[in-house]
Amino acid sequence: MPKKTRGLARGLDALLPEADLTTSGAGQEIAIGDIDPNPDQPRHAFAEEGISQLAQSIRDQGMLQPILVVPMNGGRYRIVAGERRWRAARMAGLDTVPCVVRELDVVQQMEIALIENLQREDLNPIEVAQGIQSLMKQCGYTQETVANRLSKSRPAVANLLRLLTLPEDVIAMVRQGTLSAGHARVLAGLESNDMKQSLARRTIAEGWSVRQLETAAALLKQDAAKLPKPEKKLRTLPAELTELESLCRETFGLRATLTGTSKKGKIVLQYYSQDELERLNEMLHQLNMQ
Repeated sequence: MPKKTRGLARGLDALLPEADLTTSGAGQEIAIGDIDPNPDQPRHAFAEEGISQLAQSIRDQGMLQPILVVPMNGGRYRIVAGERRWRAARMAGLDTVPCVVRELDVVQQMEIALIENLQREDLNPIEVAQGIQSLMKQCGYTQETVANRLSKSRPAVANLLRLLTLPEDVIAMVRQGTLSAGHARVLAGLESNDMKQSLARRTIAEGWSVRQLETAAALLKQDAAKLPKPEKKLRTLPAELTELESLCRETFGLRATLTGTSKKGKIVLQYYSQDELERLNEMLHQLNMQ
């Protein structure tokens, strides 16, 4: 049975239809010292064990896939896709690496870097969310546009972006892999940061599954809903302001509310019918004519 093409692979082909990044021997050899990593690379962490294994594979079989780069000033090149292979090639002791050189604008570079990482080796969900957020900010994309470009559903994009609302310590847990994307989505649905942090720690300590965390979160929400709402603070006004508030109410025949101090504040008059509004209008005209 032929292997099914993944949506992200189709997305990368659409962005680079003329560049074959999977064929051995494609591209030109460039000195590894003339190539710089991309500072906007979506992936922030590279597992040393994975790089070491890839380096050994390169020693045994050579570079099977070229690196996609863009030309920079001074005869240098910047990586768009393939930083793992570049790191592994350096570890393997290669002097040159095969590269596909393309002129790409910033938007294309960002899209390709994100899609290439998603296609070839899973990013952690926080890195994916940050990559999507960067695309939206720097390229002016909507969630719908990003979803189409990355072959994802709009709800999937929205759920990823919600992860960035988590407290920093919980984001670190997801980034490190101690909390899964499923756990993170449940926590992102809670209102209180204290609740998010508390349940995150308990999930790790007790080894909860996503289903167990969902149950705990639902119980916590129920308990929070049963708590009495805090009573409104009683409004206190100095005697002279209370008297002024009463005078406004009696003079205009409307509900009047005064807030503030003797130096600064505001008076709000509220009307509940057209008749009350017209009466107020007449009174103000009469006062203006005096």
